[in-house]
Amino acid sequence: MEEKLSQKCPECGEKIIGRADKKFCSDQCRNSYNNRLNSDTSNTVRNINNILRKNRRILQDLNKQSGKTMVNKDTLLTNGFNFNYHTHTYTTKKGDNYHFCYEQGYLFLEDKSLYLLVKNKDSE
Repeated sequence: MEEKLSQKCPECGEKIIGRADKKFCSDQCRNSYNNRLNSDTSNTVRNINNILRKNRRILQDLNKQSGKTMVNKDTLLTNGFNFNYHTHTYTTKKGDNYHFCYEQGYLFLEDKSLYLLVKNKDSE
């Protein structure tokens, strides 16, 4: 194998031996380098996904019986629901805005101060 001239591993600094286009001295250094490089992004994405999964689980647990359930805001908050995170919004022809965490959704009913919990029928 040939030694690359003055090429050093960006992770550990050792000389790189092998192919001319080799960038790291070992798989371990390559993995460590990429994990460190992506750790901030990975943590942010992981934390948001955890919140979304928790929101989905809360909606699913509260909406088990009929597929459409009414709950008040305190019930959602007591269970740990975070209203700042949802996967998408659906607006009906009437102008109602449903917020979804994956296939589980909710609609705020202003006249009753309640939330209508629903499940997206397309997900079945």
